[in-house]
Amino acid sequence: MSEEERRTLEVRRSILEKNDRLAERNRGFFEARGVLVLNVLSSPGSGKTTFISETVRALQNRLKTAVIVGDLATDNDAQRLRASGSPVVQITTGTVCHLEAEMVSRALKQLDLQGVDLLIIENVGNLVCPASYDLGEAVRVVLLSVTEGEDKPLKYPPMFQSANMVVVSKMDLAKACDYDRTTVMANIRRLAPKAQVFEVSSKTGDGMNAWIDFLIKEHQALKQLQPAI
Repeated sequence: MSEEERRTLEVRRSILEKNDRLAERNRGFFEARGVLVLNVLSSPGSGKTTFISETVRALQNRLKTAVIVGDLATDNDAQRLRASGSPVVQITTGTVCHLEAEMVSRALKQLDLQGVDLLIIENVGNLVCPASYDLGEAVRVVLLSVTEGEDKPLKYPPMFQSANMVVVSKMDLAKACDYDRTTVMANIRRLAPKAQVFEVSSKTGDGMNAWIDFLIKEHQALKQLQPAI
């Protein structure tokens, strides 16, 4: 290994170790308050923002939600999500292609988590860099739209290997896109055998009930771990 390669590895290891420490601090902060946290990741154009918006709407009067949005530039997604009625904080990353635990920690200072049950973090649209960065989430959700092709999980293995949940989005377009469900499921299972898979259409609502039920059960399980006061 050359000296340059050695320095690159050492710097990367140091950055990730620092991030992991901050992520654990975030996780403890969330767990102590009984807040279920999702880290939602996907490539651009997968329908992530619409999926989150419809999730927030469906949970009204059931779970109180808040959202942190990460984007390279513009606050367009944050504005769309505010229309759902949930408090939203924008993180503009500039040239950074992922969110980091420290960014989330700073964003939390702008959020009042009193009474919040569910915090959804919309990560930067990217299936590469965000895979390496733990934010302190309880559940890592990776979206795969039917428009992206059956081999998408095989092209980005670290992301899908790290997923707790895989959401196949835009199911209303499945027929038009010749969606090969058997191949998609086989590819997901190859990389993430333990991940739970949801097939949904944010546009029609198909599959959303199962997703919402999952979130409610996960939050209930988290609350049961809270110490009695």
